[in-house]
Amino acid sequence: MGKDTGFLEYGRELAPRRPVTQRVNDWFEIYLDFPEERLRTQGARCMDCGVPFCQTGCPVNNLIPDWNDLVYRGRWREAIRQLHATNNFPEFTGRICPAPCEASCVLGINQPAVTIKQVEKNIVERGFAEGWIHPQPPKILTGKKVAIVGSGPAGLAAAQQLCRAGHTVVVYEKADRIGGLLVYGIPQFKMEKRIVDRRIEQMSAEGVKFVTGAEVGKNVAVEDLRRDFDAIVLAGGAEHPRDLDVPGRELKGIHFAMEFLPQQNRRSLGDTIEPHKEILATGKHVVIIGGGDTGADCLGTCHRQKPLSVHQFEIMPKPPDERSPLTPWPLWPMQLRTEGAHEEGGVRDWSIATTKFTVSSSGEVQQLHAVRVGPPPRFEPIPGTEFAMDADLVLIAMGFVGPVRSGMIEQLGVKLDARGNVATDQNYMSSVPGVFAAGDMRRGQSLVVWAIAEGRKAAANVDAYLRAQVIPITTQLTSKEQTIAS
Repeated sequence: MGKDTGFLEYGRELAPRRPVTQRVNDWFEIYLDFPEERLRTQGARCMDCGVPFCQTGCPVNNLIPDWNDLVYRGRWREAIRQLHATNNFPEFTGRICPAPCEASCVLGINQPAVTIKQVEKNIVERGFAEGWIHPQPPKILTGKKVAIVGSGPAGLAAAQQLCRAGHTVVVYEKADRIGGLLVYGIPQFKMEKRIVDRRIEQMSAEGVKFVTGAEVGKNVAVEDLRRDFDAIVLAGGAEHPRDLDVPGRELKGIHFAMEFLPQQNRRSLGDTIEPHKEILATGKHVVIIGGGDTGADCLGTCHRQKPLSVHQFEIMPKPPDERSPLTPWPLWPMQLRTEGAHEEGGVRDWSIATTKFTVSSSGEVQQLHAVRVGPPPRFEPIPGTEFAMDADLVLIAMGFVGPVRSGMIEQLGVKLDARGNVATDQNYMSSVPGVFAAGDMRRGQSLVVWAIAEGRKAAANVDAYLRAQVIPITTQLTSKEQTIAS
């Protein structure tokens, strides 16, 4: 372990956020740099437990005590090797993962947990800054081809693993940029898109081919993929949003979160939105329905667009300020979480159910009507608590119910599970031989870290499936590639 008394001597410390008055006027990431010496002190808090629950709490099973110790000792290059041993993209998880590892940290039983996520982010950023992270093209090609459908974290993880294993990999993305929700779902203030771009550059140099504007089942025929590739990995995410079935839902001015968030990311990336298609919070009374991460992303985005007011409603009761006794350590705790967006303003309220929307003279939404409700599962309306409020823009951020079934999934004929996700066996293979699935398309709406874990596991099973059929062939590498690969 690092310092054997570190957890007794040092308290938990996080990188500070930029002042609210500053950050709501731009789209840059909200956290300031954290000095190396203080970061090493945080690494020293790790107890190197005999049974490191943090590793099992982490979906990718990160070697957390190992790289905490290495950071404490200033051995950064070794730390990045240990970090990459289990996680292809720690710069993503170090920014946007809710850190289930910290919830299961043994120190967290009676003290604030080790700042695992912060250490992770700083290791990988040090690796990029020092030039230790570079392309790793395969030395041997297998002659087998794999199509990856979807370029979110699951698809990218599967693609990188399979390419490095020697297979020829092509990633098909229906959008005009690679990255899936990393690019069009996560706001810039949580993760700037240059972070995604540099990984795409690395993967391209390793041999992964990316095709944008390619929607499998529409302008890319399913039959072509079946014919031209030895295996297919479905990693298209759970894009079917949960809707709100109340009177007035069809009114103008009511949008899904994933209609609103991608537009702002496009603006930040320099794109122009056609005026008649724009969804903006500027100068409006905004209501966000849904209290999760997506709702918080909408909230932070609205603040930067300068609305008149913002309310965020959640039908569930308010969680306790501290870990609920119903979710004891090392379980993921049920407790109130305050994101950076919540610090920036707006009204956050719980146990509220929307009952209807009313229309303005121009045919757009004008008011939201709601009622306070009792606890789940019945959510009984509480008499006398009905209210109405002005709402020029309503954003529905109630989660997702599974993958879109029309198009690719229907044409492939893969079986679905009881929740409507692509059903697979223990090897991540669907009911159609040679067709695998990973990420939200297989497990339902989940975390980025789970998507990476799924992509890696699916890739391992695809590799085993293909290697039962292949005769490796030596590639012809340039001298530069030979140097990089070595």
